Amino acid sequence: MKSLLAGSAIALTAFTGAAMAQDVSACLITKTDTNPFFVKMKEGAEAKAAELGIALKSFAGKVDGDHETQVAAIETCIADGAKGILLTASDTSSITTAVQQARDAGILVIALDTPLDPIDAADATFATDNFLAGELIGKWAAAKLGDDAANAKIAMLDLAVSQPTVGVLRDQGFLQGFGIDLGDPNKWGDETDPRIVGNDVTAGNEEGGRKAMENLLATDPMINVVYTINEPAAAGAYEALKSIGRENDVLIVSVDGGCPGVQNIADGVIGATSQQYPLLMASKGIEAIAAWAADGTKPENTPGKNFFDTGVALVTGEPADGVESISIEEGMNLCWG
Repeated sequence: MKSLLAGSAIALTAFTGAAMAQDVSACLITKTDTNPFFVKMKEGAEAKAAELGIALKSFAGKVDGDHETQVAAIETCIADGAKGILLTASDTSSITTAVQQARDAGILVIALDTPLDPIDAADATFATDNFLAGELIGKWAAAKLGDDAANAKIAMLDLAVSQPTVGVLRDQGFLQGFGIDLGDPNKWGDETDPRIVGNDVTAGNEEGGRKAMENLLATDPMINVVYTINEPAAAGAYEALKSIGRENDVLIVSVDGGCPGVQNIADGVIGATSQQYPLLMASKGIEAIAAWAADGTKPENTPGKNFFDTGVALVTGEPADGVESISIEEGMNLCWG
């Protein structure tokens, strides 16, 4: 674990004032309550809240993108007198009005995983360095191809058209890691490198990944590198490739590090993934709320970054020269879902 966290604030940062916090309440608001990423996030928040004596209420949107339910949840947390809110926003800019109302009421608001737009609309952000997560899989893919990277045909399977978002950071990180010049780093799809066959959106699920892959294969059936926003989209892309007999000659890379995704590396579906740690995001968030309730201390950002970095590691069964990674076994020991 030590090597995994090298360079991250996780191994070095301890929140003060996070002793038993009787009569302190907090809220966790996630995009959905079914995605394994958010299930693990909830587990982390609940375990730490129980340890610190904090009363935790959890809320979630009905589906990814359910902004209205999240706003209603913030309003409930304000009315209940919560000391802190942990939030993964479905709409990173529209949610800021409700977030400001919570902050005006003296509530510490911490964005988990997904930065708000602007990022300082929240008191703090605890997240994966999503640009780095993309950069790691981009570097790995380029290294695996070697000289053939100059002639790659790349499919970009993104999340949604909404920008900026986590999906933009991962997309742009991948391209930079692969050695492709970026256009506007705050959006995807404006690059001019001829190696990019195209972008399509997946909604972050397997069916969306399959359809997006089919669409891009119709543009160029000889695609040989596939970037995916997450592992469900990667699984869908693999099925589309398998249907035309190309599942064994295309590199698929992704981000998440869930147990099904790591297993897909072992099974040869995904070549490499960047693993993130949702349980840690949530548990550190609860510690921060306890510190805020105790003495008004706010969490500090990781040095050199505008958020608190909860770590990322490349997981692969085929290490590449010059790209630090952990093994499939290590990834399985740290995975979620």
